[in-house]
Amino acid sequence: MSVYKNIKKVTTNTLQKMKQEGEKISMLTAYDFSFARLIDQAGMDVILVGDSAGNVMAGHETTVTVTLEQMIYHAQCVVRAVNRALIVVDLPFGSYQSNSEIALASAIRVMKETGCHAVKMEGGEEIAESVQKIVKAGIPVMGHVGLTPQSIYKFGTYTVRAKEEEEATTLKKDVQILQDAGCFAVVLEKIPAKLSSEVTAALRIPTIGIGAGAHCDGQVLVMHDMLGINNEFNPRFLRKYLQLATQIDEALRQYIQDVKSLQFPNEQESY
Repeated sequence: MSVYKNIKKVTTNTLQKMKQEGEKISMLTAYDFSFARLIDQAGMDVILVGDSAGNVMAGHETTVTVTLEQMIYHAQCVVRAVNRALIVVDLPFGSYQSNSEIALASAIRVMKETGCHAVKMEGGEEIAESVQKIVKAGIPVMGHVGLTPQSIYKFGTYTVRAKEEEEATTLKKDVQILQDAGCFAVVLEKIPAKLSSEVTAALRIPTIGIGAGAHCDGQVLVMHDMLGINNEFNPRFLRKYLQLATQIDEALRQYIQDVKSLQFPNEQESY
């Protein structure tokens, strides 16, 4: 049994020790109180309040439209539910890219108004100055390279990144810069497994993979995807542990039928 299973509070230092000892890190997204409580009680190491809320909670095509205020709201809901997991909150598009002063102000606002434990930022060398400033202020930062959804209009596609040598070399440079800037961990999204293995071995800080193979120090998925709430999203890297969309549909149809046929509520369910 893992020595970390009964740890009362996961911290950035815990994740560092887990990497050093070869203990894989489990990470999942959450956006509301009820699901966050279930995820935390199950023993998840890290909960990401992702800007994927724009997709799965608000129905937007991309994460670009998500605002800082929306991220703060979702994070507040999650923080109220969690006792054990480390809570990381995405800084949304537009809240940190322009300059390091704005980036620091955004990070401070998220930390003060939510009570979370860290923020996550997409990008490499171009955000290094902002990472340094935020870390210097006492705020832990998780990096994110590879496929960075906030830049989807630049990429033009959600395909695997860094398959070519030039982009792979840039990615290797970027993760070293992020580590040197003070990031405590970095997400590797949709890159070749061989590359993620090389990056993970080269870094002192943990790597968290999504579509990046098994050699990362941990893995992250979107909650709605791994529980099978979304039927429309079926990338190669996704394993659906439940098929909730089907089960929920069956329950809803049964409820409708019971109401219309006067089977609900019955005598025992009435006062």
